Amino acid sequence: MQVINKDEVVKYIHDKDMIALSGSGGSGSCEAIIKAIMDSFLKTGHPKDLGVTCGISPGNLTDDDVGMNMLAKPGLVGKAICAHLGMGRVFGNAIGNNQFPAFAVPLGVMNHLYRAIAGKEIGVITHIGLNTFADPRVDGCRTNAKAKELPDLVELVNIDGKELLLYKSFPINVAIIKATFADEDGNLSLEHEALIGEQYNMAIAAHNSGGIVIAQVEKIVPRGSLKARNAIIHSSYVDYVVVAEPDYSLGDYNLPGYRPEITGDKKIPLESVAIRSLDNRKICGRRAAMELKKGDVINLGVGMPDSVSNVAVEEGFEDEIYLSVETGLTGGAPIGGIAFGGAINPESVVSTAEQFDAYNGGSLNMAVLGLAEVDQDGNVNVSKFGPRVTGPGGFINITQCTKKIIFIGTFTAKGLEEEIKDGKVCIKQEGRKKKFVKKVEQITFSAKQARINKQDILYVTERAVFKIDEKGITLIEVAPGIDINKDILEQMEFLPNIDPDLKLMDERIFKNEKMNLEI
Repeated sequence: MQVINKDEVVKYIHDKDMIALSGSGGSGSCEAIIKAIMDSFLKTGHPKDLGVTCGISPGNLTDDDVGMNMLAKPGLVGKAICAHLGMGRVFGNAIGNNQFPAFAVPLGVMNHLYRAIAGKEIGVITHIGLNTFADPRVDGCRTNAKAKELPDLVELVNIDGKELLLYKSFPINVAIIKATFADEDGNLSLEHEALIGEQYNMAIAAHNSGGIVIAQVEKIVPRGSLKARNAIIHSSYVDYVVVAEPDYSLGDYNLPGYRPEITGDKKIPLESVAIRSLDNRKICGRRAAMELKKGDVINLGVGMPDSVSNVAVEEGFEDEIYLSVETGLTGGAPIGGIAFGGAINPESVVSTAEQFDAYNGGSLNMAVLGLAEVDQDGNVNVSKFGPRVTGPGGFINITQCTKKIIFIGTFTAKGLEEEIKDGKVCIKQEGRKKKFVKKVEQITFSAKQARINKQDILYVTERAVFKIDEKGITLIEVAPGIDINKDILEQMEFLPNIDPDLKLMDERIFKNEKMNLEI
């Protein structure tokens, strides 16, 4: 292991190298190293045409020059293979604008691919992605026109009469990973990180590809001072270490530095988690929470689904369920916003790949995920909207392997203004964008596959609840104060079936007091 200055990193990264970046949204970004790459490119034009692979791209949901956004300079990147790009918004927009070819791979598959690359295997063979945009009969994970110029990343295979997908391995030249400490030999620990993430698998994938591993750390500690169980990555796999300045040693972009409550080192009262005022977000969270059962292991997606965590704390049953995040955490209260992927008071922390081992086998009892676009067949799109490319993250793995899925979100978007008054939903201004459309732009969740898997699927909004049944999309509940024709049917591009036993949503949901919900 050699300790180098951040500006020396570019000596070891060559044009067209495939680099793997650790980090997850607002957490664990190798900010100092990414900036050094950007600065060198802007000054010298090198390194250029890099391949980039990552799970959930580092970023802070803005156009700021942070995280993956720094790599969006024209000519710097020549190809991307990532799972989620929503946090690095500028980078995602560059893909949507066809600046360079890109594939968006399900997060669980992406993490298992790193293991396959490390083991010099052909790739990952799995059912994950069938009948979604990942399926080569649809898009084969391609996110833009330029990706059609590249060889297929995904192949349909048949084994014992079963259709499966082969996601093909590729070499990694440089793994750039965030760690907490390096000892004088180069052993790496992760004790101040919110996640174990994919650092180990990325490092071994690069090393066994004949590439190099560069780690960004807070500081170098004496030889032998790291506990063996904390030394997640052995020095024999580490080539270079960069000690980052404090400004680049981020816990996350909102709250930099070491936070013991998200690493499991300290517990804080969950009552400190803010209780939301009564709004459409809370209504959706409450209705979803009514589906919970004691002892359930539940995954919460990014965005509105984190309202379920707030409801659980407010109602006092947070200890009766186990909230889980695909990044590897179970227990505690998942964090929303740019720090998504972390949790306050986690009870268990494993790698992202290990979490998906469990998820893929059906360990989740239920998942609550975002609802961006739903079509008349019941398909959901959360991964691509015109030039805005976000990718699926863990969405495909979770929705194809969990018995019960609840999609939640407001009924319309862009300009929607609502008020909850006297136990009713009052629409002050309707949203300009309809979410229930004839055909989604990209199939992130396949209703066809859900029917094959015999899954229980609900779509929960602040004014209505739908389900998938043998008839298609069926309206089963309506909120108090809602006009079915004006507020629901006229705001959809297709006509759903209406349950003859159409019910009113539970009135407790719309009152500004505890529901006294028992699970």
